[in-house]
Amino acid sequence: MKRIFVVLSFFTMSNAFAQQTDYVDFEKIDSDIIVNADSLKIWGRSKVKFKILKPVDSVYLDAKEMNFQFEEYDHDSINYKYDGEKLWFISRFEAGEKHELSFKYDVRPRKALYFVNKNEKPQIWTQGQGKYTSNWLPSIDDVNDKIEFDLQISFVNKDYEMLSNGKLTNKQINDSTITWYYDMQKPMSSYLVALAIGKYNKKTETSESGIPLEYYYYPEDSLKVEPTYRYSKQMFDFLEKEIGFAYPWQNYKQVPVHDFLYAGMENTSCTIFSDAFVVDSIGFNDRNYINVNAHELAHQWFGNLVTATSGEHHWLQEGFATYYALLAERDIFGDNHYYFKLYESAVDLGRQDIAGSGTSLLDPKSSSLTFYQRGAWVLHALKTLLGEKVFKNAVKNYLEKHQFDTVETSDFISEVERLYGNSLSGFVNLWIKQKDFPVDTAFDMLKNQSSYINEYLMVDCETKSSKCSEYLKYYASDEAKVKIISQVPELVTSDTFRHGLKVRQAISKYVTQIPKDLKEEYETLLDDKSYITIENALYNLWYNFPEERAKYLSKTRNIHGFNDKNVRLLWLVLNLNTPFYQADSKQGLYEELVGYTNQQHNADLRINAFQYLDLIKSCNDKCRSNLDQAKSHHNWRLVKFAKQMSEKLQQNKN
Repeated sequence: MKRIFVVLSFFTMSNAFAQQTDYVDFEKIDSDIIVNADSLKIWGRSKVKFKILKPVDSVYLDAKEMNFQFEEYDHDSINYKYDGEKLWFISRFEAGEKHELSFKYDVRPRKALYFVNKNEKPQIWTQGQGKYTSNWLPSIDDVNDKIEFDLQISFVNKDYEMLSNGKLTNKQINDSTITWYYDMQKPMSSYLVALAIGKYNKKTETSESGIPLEYYYYPEDSLKVEPTYRYSKQMFDFLEKEIGFAYPWQNYKQVPVHDFLYAGMENTSCTIFSDAFVVDSIGFNDRNYINVNAHELAHQWFGNLVTATSGEHHWLQEGFATYYALLAERDIFGDNHYYFKLYESAVDLGRQDIAGSGTSLLDPKSSSLTFYQRGAWVLHALKTLLGEKVFKNAVKNYLEKHQFDTVETSDFISEVERLYGNSLSGFVNLWIKQKDFPVDTAFDMLKNQSSYINEYLMVDCETKSSKCSEYLKYYASDEAKVKIISQVPELVTSDTFRHGLKVRQAISKYVTQIPKDLKEEYETLLDDKSYITIENALYNLWYNFPEERAKYLSKTRNIHGFNDKNVRLLWLVLNLNTPFYQADSKQGLYEELVGYTNQQHNADLRINAFQYLDLIKSCNDKCRSNLDQAKSHHNWRLVKFAKQMSEKLQQNKN
């Protein structure tokens, strides 16, 4: 067996200027992985199967900063070279050949796989999109090569759960570890490979079509399971029917993780999402998981089953997922909700154009707003043009034709044109290709489709009129009332407080100077089932009525709010700035506030705590030490914030 590192003059490789997928099809990667949270390392043994499509002298796997040890080849004619980024296999490969090889590796991942601590216990999770799975698993960064991955993962703690793609076929308890065996039956792009290890319990349901649905949660969050995963099964059943193509994977798992990089990630059959969306029944009213839940689920078809070939066609993933998530919300909350969300996104897209940041939907450097919201608008406008029947048949045919493959915009449009019987070149130019979003066309469409939007647009009190008070009392929708309150908060009366949660939340946000005759009604906002309302109302009442600060602090002393403890942090700062109220505990309260900057807490909580300490000019040595530590965190938002605050503190010091 040859175990030499070959240095050849032709190592630029014959496929250097062409996609590797033209020459080789990596069909399956079977990996046995050991995860060690103490050393922050991965040890793996991978077996790789591939088929040669065209004659070529080398093929490769992407593998970042790994150490390799080779075991066996199917024959001795293959040499290898590792350059720190790619593992090259060198031979005179001929079309039609099938090869199977295996190797061992170890790596300390710099990104894509993250070792974090949750409640002082290890938690491990992955994020492949944008970070590259090849940082912890030899694979293919190119999304165009779809591979069947079967993972066996071993971990030392037997009380932990481990999730990955596909079906759990076996769980083996060893002397010192436990091994989970996951089986995938269909291929996927490497960026969708996932694992998550942590302390979890599980709730299960079964979809109408028989797909197992698994909802994971932290043991201490048993009371948050229902509000967090509310409507999950309804949305799954709805999307499977609405899309018209059966869910393509063996099961569907969802798992929250600590300090995730994004809201959620649609790994094949295993969505990982930020535990900021784990909410109680009050938090559900303000910041729930529904849209992210539906969006990542829709990606199981649009992104995972069919995958965009490149960033130029990224809207085929994000636009479709955004649109179908909105349809799922429409099924829950009704037409008015659906059209109002479209209206909001049209306003945002129009503002983006005014700011000079608008781009074609086919620009790979487009903003998330463009890819997500403009992409969704394309589909809404297209369905309006085609009619529901033609649109749904086109989507179904598109998925059937390109399943487990990669796609471009023309693949979808050509299928639509085939069923529609007419050219869509004008539509494509207007909605997809041109730089500016067709905001006027979008508004006209909404006004033709929704009386709710017509009413909302009609109600406008930027120029105050006698009708505004009447709108606020009787005629307008809650959304319109919110707009009125934002424009003319002085029109709020005691009667306005009798409206629903959204209107009362708007009062807490915009009525910051509280008239004495509204004090009693305003105080009732502290009882609302909304952490946003409580936070706003607490500050405004504390500020407007200093003689009653102790009363407001006493009423809210046990309310923490979201996972970022929005209410608790405000309460601590207000308490520290209220002389004579619980004076003997001020030091303990201050230490609690500083403690929330520690690394065991989530990034949002830490940022908020740092901001409050900066506001009251009380960032002590412990705070500064935690701020320095935050500069090397994996969460880019925390890193950026920590660097900016450090610079500010240094400038103030100088």
